[in-house]
Amino acid sequence: MSYYRKLYSCDELPSRAKLVYIYLYDRCDKERKAWPSVKTIAKELSISDKTVRRAIKDLEKAGLVRKVYKKRKNGSFTSNRYYLT
Repeated sequence: MSYYRKLYSCDELPSRAKLVYIYLYDRCDKERKAWPSVKTIAKELSISDKTVRRAIKDLEKAGLVRKVYKKRKNGSFTSNRYYLT
């Protein structure tokens, strides 16, 4: 059975979300955690930052991704962590 079968059969999930999920899956580690920036995802997929953000929200709503905000020691934000569920 294909890993992506659930993703493919989810008709209510927009194509932008499917594309971003596949990207995150390709970049995740053994713990199924990925941490590329929104700008990096957008650049490598040739889509806008806004489209990436909407796709991530779609994936969170569908229960396929859990986003965790990360901060540096000085309090500034760094790339989020995305856990594929």
